[in-house]
Amino acid sequence: MYAILVIIGLAILAYYNSHLHDDEFANVSRKVGDRLGKLWDIAHQGMRENRFLRAEKALLTILKIDEKNAAAYNRLGILYAKQKEYRDAIDCFEIASSIEATPSSLHNLGLIYYETENYDKAAIAFEQALKLEDNLAARHVAYAKVQEKLGNDKVMFQELEKAAELEPNKETFTLLHKAYLTHDREEDALIIANKLKKLVVPTGKRKRILRPKRVIV
Repeated sequence: MYAILVIIGLAILAYYNSHLHDDEFANVSRKVGDRLGKLWDIAHQGMRENRFLRAEKALLTILKIDEKNAAAYNRLGILYAKQKEYRDAIDCFEIASSIEATPSSLHNLGLIYYETENYDKAAIAFEQALKLEDNLAARHVAYAKVQEKLGNDKVMFQELEKAAELEPNKETFTLLHKAYLTHDREEDALIIANKLKKLVVPTGKRKRILRPKRVIV
């Protein structure tokens, strides 16, 4: 009987201790989460206000707490890129992509490679970004620009045309129109020029004429 009571007592004690440890772990996790949230706020505010040192310190502190935080590496890369510290920016984007390959981190890496005239690596980064997300015109425009630098005009036109298809607006049409003119494709340029005109006055809609209000005296 005594042995049974001892076993029951030990079981109760173990149950109590496990709950105590769970509560302690939850409290620690909550405190860490709160601290990370505050650090992110500081980082975002610092970026908005161009207080780069403050933002950098906050992001580096986040990485001390969570060394595999891909978002923090990506944001740190953007911060360095703004300051034209391209080598550090490349390191951050490469680490971010190795931890979690996202379209944005790969696209950012491509932009820095393009900025530093490393066009082959820029093309690879943009290709990887497009494999993950190919429905944004900006990604196709960036890939088109690097293909132009590499002398791959056919691919460049394909990407600019895809961008204009995805987002038929003034920006994409203007880029495509300029590319056609530069490469002596005047007929294609004329077609795009007409599309640009239609963006100003849509087909089937007359431009509204504002008339002065009638005033009864």
